[in-house]
Amino acid sequence: MEATTLSYANLHNHGELFANFFRARHETFIGRKRWDLPQVDGMEFDQYDTAASRWVAVHENGRVLAGVRLLPTTHQCGIYSYMIRDAQRGLLEAIPSNLLWQEAPIGEHIWECSRIFVSEHVPSGQRMRVQSQLIHEMVISARTFGATQVLGLIPALAPRLARRVGLDCEPTGPVLDIGGAHVCVEISLATKMH
Repeated sequence: MEATTLSYANLHNHGELFANFFRARHETFIGRKRWDLPQVDGMEFDQYDTAASRWVAVHENGRVLAGVRLLPTTHQCGIYSYMIRDAQRGLLEAIPSNLLWQEAPIGEHIWECSRIFVSEHVPSGQRMRVQSQLIHEMVISARTFGATQVLGLIPALAPRLARRVGLDCEPTGPVLDIGGAHVCVEISLATKMH
């Protein structure tokens, strides 16, 4: 098992991994969760999958086991910035605007994580290892980009998992039903600077 952070600049080095990442997202969010999201050729994507995005993939033998998208909160593409902020601004019908207790932050040191998933094909005995690898690579990547904080919209039970693997993760909004119980969290990377 290995972890790779993909970008438009390096995707040519990783063969089918980039496409397989979006296929795994399709399987998770459209196939399993039945979310109404853009798709083409069996791949799920949205307006936040831009050249500014980075995609962390945990994979083995070309098969994507888990992943997450990272996007700087300073990014702007047309009317869109980042998913949590745009939801708060009322630009996204599927996500309530009251997802944060405060105004969505913008800063060079703050990145958003979204579309986090673990494939349903990962056996229960390996899930913790896969999740830990994903979180580890996400932290390394975010720190490489200069982030000291990550803002995420994640499943409501995920903060407990994050704390179990040593991640400083605090809710920053109410638990909402968004195709299941989800909550916005602030992840401090200050404790992960070593």
